[in-house]
Amino acid sequence: MKQPKIQRVLDRLPDIAQILRGSLLHRTIRHKQGCPKCAAGGGHPVWILATGYPGKRIHQLTLRVDQVPQVRRSLANFHKLQADLEQVCELNREQLREARDHDDD
Repeated sequence: MKQPKIQRVLDRLPDIAQILRGSLLHRTIRHKQGCPKCAAGGGHPVWILATGYPGKRIHQLTLRVDQVPQVRRSLANFHKLQADLEQVCELNREQLREARDHDDD
């Protein structure tokens, strides 16, 4: 049987189908020539999801504005899941330590 503390953590895990790893960046693209908006100093604002991979490769995905809220939620879900997994690991370590100390009696 699972510890009640662990079960409480498991019960509040986010939907893992709705997670993303990476960083949400807001950048401005400025063309070197031929764009009146860029020539006037405005540029083109874009949202980017940047995800790092082994070998220091970073993949960047340009997002539509309407995708940004979902990406924010998915990134938050990822961070919550990470924190919750750390909490479960710590509770399991405590359980092992208590079992060890109980066996020593």
